[in-house]
Amino acid sequence: MVLRIEDTDVERSQARYEDQLIADLKWLGLDWDEGTDVGGPYIPYRQSDRLEIYREHAERLLNERKAYLCFCTEEDLQKERERVGAEHGQALYSGKCRAIDPEEAQRRRSAGEACAIRLRIPEHPIRFHDIVHGEVEFSNEVVSDPIIVRSNGMPVYNYVVVVDDALMKITHVIRGDDHLSNTPKQVALYEALGWPVPEFAHLSTILGADRERLSKRHGATSIANFRDMGVLPEALVNYLALLGWAPTGGTREIFSRDELVEEFSLERVTPSPAVFDMEKLYWLNRHYIKQASPERIEKLAFPYYGLAIATELAEKHGGIPASDYPWPPAVVNWFEKVTQLLAPYVDRLDQFPEKAKPILEYDAAAALAAPDNAEVLAMHNTDAVIARFTVKVLEDESAQASQLTPERFNQIVGEVKAETGAKGKELFHPIRIIVMGSHSGPAFDKLVPILEEGSHLSLPKHVLNVRERVEAFAKARCEVK
Repeated sequence: MVLRIEDTDVERSQARYEDQLIADLKWLGLDWDEGTDVGGPYIPYRQSDRLEIYREHAERLLNERKAYLCFCTEEDLQKERERVGAEHGQALYSGKCRAIDPEEAQRRRSAGEACAIRLRIPEHPIRFHDIVHGEVEFSNEVVSDPIIVRSNGMPVYNYVVVVDDALMKITHVIRGDDHLSNTPKQVALYEALGWPVPEFAHLSTILGADRERLSKRHGATSIANFRDMGVLPEALVNYLALLGWAPTGGTREIFSRDELVEEFSLERVTPSPAVFDMEKLYWLNRHYIKQASPERIEKLAFPYYGLAIATELAEKHGGIPASDYPWPPAVVNWFEKVTQLLAPYVDRLDQFPEKAKPILEYDAAAALAAPDNAEVLAMHNTDAVIARFTVKVLEDESAQASQLTPERFNQIVGEVKAETGAKGKELFHPIRIIVMGSHSGPAFDKLVPILEEGSHLSLPKHVLNVRERVEAFAKARCEVK
């Protein structure tokens, strides 16, 4: 793999974009054998450092009469476009500078007259083979003579990539099918320079759910966006591989990197547009979150629990910047346990804070008012379950000392079951609403220790233990009644 920095478009080329792209590639787990940072046999790998190479080959094309100097100004070209547009014709360059005698053109250039260099498109159709689209042909009449070097001396993209690909021994050019219309110009350049034409493979366009071209209005569209959302790199690689490509057999969807390398072939890429399905990506991501080591997910998830928490802690401890705050080991350890508890319930890492809200910010009034809880709260055994559970927790010595164990909690639930006759969801759902604010959620065996431990930590907002939640729920219920 070669990493080449294509920066001849000066206005769009900034160091921060380059840094971001390199960081994104490394995050995806892609590395390269040659490039700006590792060197290689075809240095330099930055196009802005290769300008002399491009000038040399452009002059060769001029000398061989395969290119010519164009003295048309931007104003001239704009008038020509407007005239053609008014006549409802194709916006192609007329080629009027083709007829200028080459020696006269050189004299004008030597005298300081501004000029660009244009390639002479041959007087025959341009044909090439595309691995995805098959045999492709463009009439020379629809391909106007392209500029290869602008009047300011800067070479253009379609020219420099041909020179670089040929000199760097690139065998396959794989890109989006929006570049298909560029290809005849590039093929004409290969032929003019006497170089073998590489294999082309133009991949299908990626569409949003509305079947329009994927764009920012559809949500995340950059690798950095997905990383910030908490999509794992292996999930994104797996999903992207499935867009416009099908493995043999056609039904399998989960592939490791090594399996993708083994299975992938350009011949199985389809020319039909692919629809980017966020939900399918999230489904894959959930799979990879479950498959990842707990230690890795704990480390990745920790920052998502909120810059707000870090900021509040920093303010309480002398205004230390949130990013520099030295989190107490006990707090870090506790959040790791929270992550273990919630990992089965998230599709993305950025969902951890929201999933942790019932632990961090218990709201009894909201639990009573939640539409999702209404059916459970209206069941005929609910009042009895709530009453007996409340009494037993408030009377329990371990709960009073904030040392309620899962074993003692289960004993209390068993006693409530025996005294009320409630079982299944009639027993557990009301208790879960009291403890978590929702009738569904993590197992009590794992949840109770986290609540009890969290209540002892120094956090910006106190984490309520089981007893405190029971008290808050009983108070809120009395106020509602």
